[in-house]
Amino acid sequence: MIRSFMLALLFALSAPTLAAPTADAARPVINVEQHENIRVAYDVKDDVWDAGIGKALYYVRGLLEAYKDQGVAPRNLHISVVLHGPAAYWVLNDAAYQRHKKDEFAYNPNDKVINELLAHGVSVELCGVTMKSMGWTEKDVLPGVKIVHDAYTRLIDLQQRGYAYIRF
Repeated sequence: MIRSFMLALLFALSAPTLAAPTADAARPVINVEQHENIRVAYDVKDDVWDAGIGKALYYVRGLLEAYKDQGVAPRNLHISVVLHGPAAYWVLNDAAYQRHKKDEFAYNPNDKVINELLAHGVSVELCGVTMKSMGWTEKDVLPGVKIVHDAYTRLIDLQQRGYAYIRF
């Protein structure tokens, strides 16, 4: 019995101790490992808002900041935002936005963030099928926004080319 006790004591004294983390000890933060040729496709269909703009646009802007904070140069980011369905009106100019909302005083609050995203090299894209079904023309769309044949074939193409898929 004493031998068992001595062995247990010896084992306990030689085993590494697992100290509880202190308040001062920082946890390691995992950062991105890939810094080049980052490809992301946003599938934006839901008409959900955050901070006064389309939620997906808010999150794309946040993604740009997150990569910047981790030292990724904007030239290494390839982001496509494909809008269709109920969220497609986010890319309308003010005149078309007013007609869509049936409010002559309405303005498109997404205009500014879309221009910021375009300036950072983000490809903002509108589904041509949605555009036609809503009776919109290219003149109704904000400058710089690209028209794609349809959202689904565009998203499939982007995914087959290695783009990470994010659904909104």
